[in-house]
Amino acid sequence: MKTLADLHALRDKLKADIKLRKDEGTIIIVGMGTCGIAAGAREVMSAILDELAARKLNDVQVRQTGCIGMCEKEVLVDVIRPGEPRITYGKVKPEDVKKIIADHVVNGRIVEDLVVGKIEQD
Repeated sequence: MKTLADLHALRDKLKADIKLRKDEGTIIIVGMGTCGIAAGAREVMSAILDELAARKLNDVQVRQTGCIGMCEKEVLVDVIRPGEPRITYGKVKPEDVKKIIADHVVNGRIVEDLVVGKIEQD
């Protein structure tokens, strides 16, 4: 890298790489507000991380969020697969995690009996 133009070219390439990484793969979001934690979100989060590790699903991002106002539905878990609606599962227990990962994350089949919300993606 010898010129300012080289530096700008590198920056643009890295920005594109980062954008690609952000836009690909499945995202799982666990409600970890006080209400979620009281309902067992830590145990659900641990079960998710354990199941992803056991299945070697390295392209799945796991995130956490605070309370979204549906405390009576906690533990809330969102699954966002690229190009598909965002699905919110409610009253998730650690024993539900294997089914959510196997059916929805891996095979694209929504676990209907746990769904509390669906948001179409842009």
